[in-house]
Amino acid sequence: MIRWLIYGMVYAGSALMVYNIYGFIRFVRYVRERGNWDKKSALLNVPVILLCLFLLGYLGVGLFGKPDLLVAGILFGGSIFVFVMYLLLSRITAQIIKNEHLEAELKASEESNRVKNEFLATISHEMRTPLNVILGMDELAQMNPDNPPETQKQLAKIGSSGRYLRNFVDNVLDIQNMETGQLPVREEDFLLSNVLKGLSTIAGELAGEKGIGCEFRIADGIPDKLHGDGQMLEQVLMNLIDNAVKFTEKGGVEVEASVLPSDSERCLLQFIVRDTGIGMSQDFIDKAFEPLVREDGSSTTRYRGIGLGLTVTLEKVKLLSGGIRVDSEKGKGTEFTVIIPMKRREENEKEQEVSLENRRILIVEDTPENAEITADLLELEGAETEHAENGQIALEMYSASEAGYYDAILMDLRMPVMDGLEAARRIRALDRPEAKTIPIIALTANAFDSDVRGSFEAGMNEHLIKPVDADLLYATLKKMVRRK
Repeated sequence: MIRWLIYGMVYAGSALMVYNIYGFIRFVRYVRERGNWDKKSALLNVPVILLCLFLLGYLGVGLFGKPDLLVAGILFGGSIFVFVMYLLLSRITAQIIKNEHLEAELKASEESNRVKNEFLATISHEMRTPLNVILGMDELAQMNPDNPPETQKQLAKIGSSGRYLRNFVDNVLDIQNMETGQLPVREEDFLLSNVLKGLSTIAGELAGEKGIGCEFRIADGIPDKLHGDGQMLEQVLMNLIDNAVKFTEKGGVEVEASVLPSDSERCLLQFIVRDTGIGMSQDFIDKAFEPLVREDGSSTTRYRGIGLGLTVTLEKVKLLSGGIRVDSEKGKGTEFTVIIPMKRREENEKEQEVSLENRRILIVEDTPENAEITADLLELEGAETEHAENGQIALEMYSASEAGYYDAILMDLRMPVMDGLEAARRIRALDRPEAKTIPIIALTANAFDSDVRGSFEAGMNEHLIKPVDADLLYATLKKMVRRK
């Protein structure tokens, strides 16, 4: 019985060694196909040769020797050890190859995202540049008191359509920034009255085009001087107002602003946007904030848009640490309620009223039409302007000027010869005291968060995105001049 066991272990070990040899041959072939071994490929044959020699030894012991239980156990254990090593090497190699595939997929994904970001950045820049000209010229044209009423209406429609296109571009870029976690929240002082005034003007124009009413109700006691992201707050409300006007054919839109009880350091602003439009079904309300979702998704729908506005709105409300609620009934209208916490502005000193009258602004812009529009807008406020076609010329003009000659610099980013970032860095590095403090404001179509960070890292004080609102441009310049 013992003899049968001994020879059984020897021949079982031999059979397992045959399988090990077969496995290592497959393993060597597998590795050789996936690596450039060149002259070193002969090393891969060494384990197979050694295993074949072991197999001959096993067979020699079994056929011609007289093994005892100890020798049989060693031979059988050796086969099991080689088998385990083969499995371990196979698993390690497979995991390495899997990791290489994952790394390759990650690199491909990163490259795809890089190309997509570059594409979106280019599209944004190329769309915003003509948009800036269209909206700027339209705004200047509407200021002409000699316009006939019909021309004024046409200009208003051009402006409204341009702002809609700008809002659409903003929403697409915001979706991209949200995917990458790069949608920044600014911390700056702003006036709530300016935000509501601008919204009231735009909302009135949008509603007037459709022949419906638009009413703003602002409760008493709302603090005007706040600290936070006023621009993002304005975008949230603009998306809701645009949505309300879009889906309302009869009746009108109401916007209510009030303040809820809160502590002394911050205030809870409540905004209600109410319309008498088509409303939403209860089933759709739960999906209203999902991207690219519309209750009427047919291609023949008469309501413009692709369903991004509410998605962006919800994410921005979350970024502002606020909340949003929607109440709606099909055929009767919709009501959005937004609550946003904002800090009250801390006033350590009395702010001086500043004017742009006789202030000299250097406009650095390679597109003549954009430079002309910016100059015209500033001259309406009494400012004096000079123009540099690129960063190199701007650097030379500033270097040759007397101390205090320029009050501020408006700097485009994408320009030939020398871009705006390099020009800002070189101006800040000049050996003259005011070079460190002169306000440099980016005025650009580059709208990504990385562009904003790049502007500040280059030494700029603010980053305005084309097409810029005239009031925002004036307010930013006044703020910078006041600080100076």
